[in-house]
Amino acid sequence: MKKFLLFASVAAFAVSCNDSLKENEFLVSGTIDTIYNGKQVFLKEAPKERMAQPVALDTAVVENGKFTFRGMAETPQERFLFIEGEEKNAPIRFFAEEGNITINVNKDTIYNSTVTGTFNNEVLAKYNKLNNEVSKKGQELSQEYTKASQSQDAEAVKKIEEQFEAFSDEMYTKFKAFIEENPTAEISIQAFPSLLRSQEATYEELKAIFDKLPQSSKDSDLGKKISEYLEKKKQADAAKSATSVGKQVPDFAAPTPEGKMLSVKEAMGKVTIIDLWASWCGPCRKENPNVVAMYNELHGKGLNILGVSLDEDGDKWKQAIAADKLTWQHISNLKGWDEPIAKQFGVNSIPATLVLDANGVIVARDLRGDELKAKVEELLAK
Repeated sequence: MKKFLLFASVAAFAVSCNDSLKENEFLVSGTIDTIYNGKQVFLKEAPKERMAQPVALDTAVVENGKFTFRGMAETPQERFLFIEGEEKNAPIRFFAEEGNITINVNKDTIYNSTVTGTFNNEVLAKYNKLNNEVSKKGQELSQEYTKASQSQDAEAVKKIEEQFEAFSDEMYTKFKAFIEENPTAEISIQAFPSLLRSQEATYEELKAIFDKLPQSSKDSDLGKKISEYLEKKKQADAAKSATSVGKQVPDFAAPTPEGKMLSVKEAMGKVTIIDLWASWCGPCRKENPNVVAMYNELHGKGLNILGVSLDEDGDKWKQAIAADKLTWQHISNLKGWDEPIAKQFGVNSIPATLVLDANGVIVARDLRGDELKAKVEELLAK
């Protein structure tokens, strides 16, 4: 069993930072604005389960703008510091591990306090800086997108969507480099989920990065969840490869809203779009008016659409079809992300589209807007 013993000092640096430390011993030396003199500092254990509350471990009192914690940790342990009166703010995160750890509390933004002195805390500081930069950029783009959407500026929306794609690639590159530069750091496993946001990253790429992490990280709860995700990613990539451009569309069938079975072969036209969507998917519903306009214009020339829903609630599925005036054919097994047709095509995000020619050959994947219409018109003109 891992041991973690703590004892706090209420005196200002009762033990000097220069005192020699025993094996696995750590000393946290904190400085904080003197307005907090007499306030308590709470040391808490990071929760092991999502939504759980941190577990209290020890308490120190601020004297002369200083506080200390001293204890033992056989392995690096993620910990939080809460300042009395500031509990509503995000806590200070650090790793309790052998060595002298210095914490300079930022009274204006507590969670941005500086933690230095040991390997994992130095790397954590780099991660926090990177994460703050990425979060700030993401928030700025989101605000711009909302503003453009509300003003119905289609050109601005398209431009920001392109910026989002470039930002996603940039974020993937930066977090990938961070993990590869710090594979043994405790925080690296927590940085890994940022890579999973990329729609372009393959299983092989992600698995190669994951394999560089220590076994202890892989065996953690988060590591196990990532392993499960990667296995699903492996299967999805294989399915996507089997249904890539140039391949014959595999046969499939599912119930219509009326409960009758309908196959893809029965729904095909001169050009066929397989449209994977769901009533709960905001981007899907936003795109529907464009698809409706294209269908109304080109259906008479040979365009058919087969909607495949990732809904689970049949009533909401039917209501969305009626509300968005989706007059083409629809099917769904009502299994959400377990929809077998989505798995058959390796689809892990929606909206997603496949364009088929008259022979059922896949000629394009994941086109939207003007690009989708241009491809359909090109095929109808042949």
